[in-house]
Amino acid sequence: MQAAAPDVPMPSADFDSLRASYSGRLITEADDQEPFVVDWRRRYRGRVLAVAQPDSVEDVAAVVRWCAERRVAVVPQGGNTGLSGGATPDDSGRTVLLSLTRLNKVRTIDTVNNSIIVEAGCTLDAVREAAAGAQRLFPLSLPSGGSCTIGGNLSTNAGGVAVLRYGNARELCLGLEVVTAEGEIWNGLRGLRKDNTGYDLRDLYIGSEGTLGVITAATLKLYPQPAAQITALAAVENPQAALKLLEMAQRSLGSSLTAFELISDLCLELVVRYYPDKQKPFAQPSPYVVLLETSDSESEAHANAVFESLMEAAIEAGVVTDAVVAQSIAQSQGMWQLRELISEAQSLEGKNIKHDIAVPISSIGNFVEQTNAAIEKAFPGIRMVVFGHLGDGNLHYNVSPPADRTGPEHEDWFLGLQPALNLLVHDAVAAFDGSISAEHGLGQLRRDEAARYKSPVETALMRRLKSAFDPLGIMNPGKFLSPEN
Repeated sequence: MQAAAPDVPMPSADFDSLRASYSGRLITEADDQEPFVVDWRRRYRGRVLAVAQPDSVEDVAAVVRWCAERRVAVVPQGGNTGLSGGATPDDSGRTVLLSLTRLNKVRTIDTVNNSIIVEAGCTLDAVREAAAGAQRLFPLSLPSGGSCTIGGNLSTNAGGVAVLRYGNARELCLGLEVVTAEGEIWNGLRGLRKDNTGYDLRDLYIGSEGTLGVITAATLKLYPQPAAQITALAAVENPQAALKLLEMAQRSLGSSLTAFELISDLCLELVVRYYPDKQKPFAQPSPYVVLLETSDSESEAHANAVFESLMEAAIEAGVVTDAVVAQSIAQSQGMWQLRELISEAQSLEGKNIKHDIAVPISSIGNFVEQTNAAIEKAFPGIRMVVFGHLGDGNLHYNVSPPADRTGPEHEDWFLGLQPALNLLVHDAVAAFDGSISAEHGLGQLRRDEAARYKSPVETALMRRLKSAFDPLGIMNPGKFLSPEN
């Protein structure tokens, strides 16, 4: 937790000039600022001069210009649901937090071009609902969809459960509208699939966590609504068996395979413990369960037939020990709830140490087996809460304390293990040519650790980009890149 900074009041005249520079809301009272200056996990707390909530892209530009003229740092924020502290200000009390939540309009939907233009403050669920209203699908799906915003999704290059079929946020974006660090507006909202006329500025801003500029709107890809979506759960002995099932599913289902999630038995134990209305899917416990979903363009009957044929073949081959295919929307939703409640259940269990890692899909089995063994040897009794997007190589490789050391009196001891645990896990990730941040971003949580694993050439190139796009260094300072000595 960051220490609180001394009160550094802003002269009322400056408040007045900021207030006069744009249309929208300005929050200057500390109590009213509280929801904006604490991150979702309540791990980081900052202080700000003011929280600005502009009403339009022109207003965003005006706020950024005001900050640039006075060398005041800008911290862009969407729904404040991030897990790496990327949208939380530092404790200096000398920044302006720029909340985009009032930029929440759906501007246009083009069903011929299969695209939608939305403002950055639109929640993910609002975009999905707008697409569904036009008989289209926007496939990005996250448990926080009711509160996370498209601007935040793009600035962290969010992933979610459907990356296997549709790609992450970068692949779902055709164009951006951005306010630069100088307060200029770049309109790159062209809904083109092909545009080979220069550097891809869109891709530079996506995933940059607000350190290069402020995403204010986006043109997003839409897809036809599938005729049927079928969900299934399959019991497997280990991640290697899950990978064999993935190969079989890809051969059988092809591009209609939408999601392929790995869930350890401990994950399910925690969910049923804290959510008594939930039950484990199989009578006999299994070390791991795979959740699969297919999106069929023909019919529900066709999807069911293909899925059941796949499961029968997998059981006959000894890859799967048991399986169940959802026969209703309610059953499908129940299966997904088992997956989506894992993080909440682990939080209810007590403090935990999270790792959002990616390794080549073919290496996941060896990574889990070897790293689990190394952690058990170094930290006996530690429990591994392993789940995530096996189909795209991204695991939430989380750690909980031993079952007999979960109370508040053990929290300091457990959190004291975090540096050594992180080092062990991330060194293992690097050994498998992986990434220590697959979809949550670096923020301030992984900023310094990332520097350990990036080459000097890569780091130098990133710093040059930062300097070119943000010459005053006012955009979300202290995130993404470690300060230079």
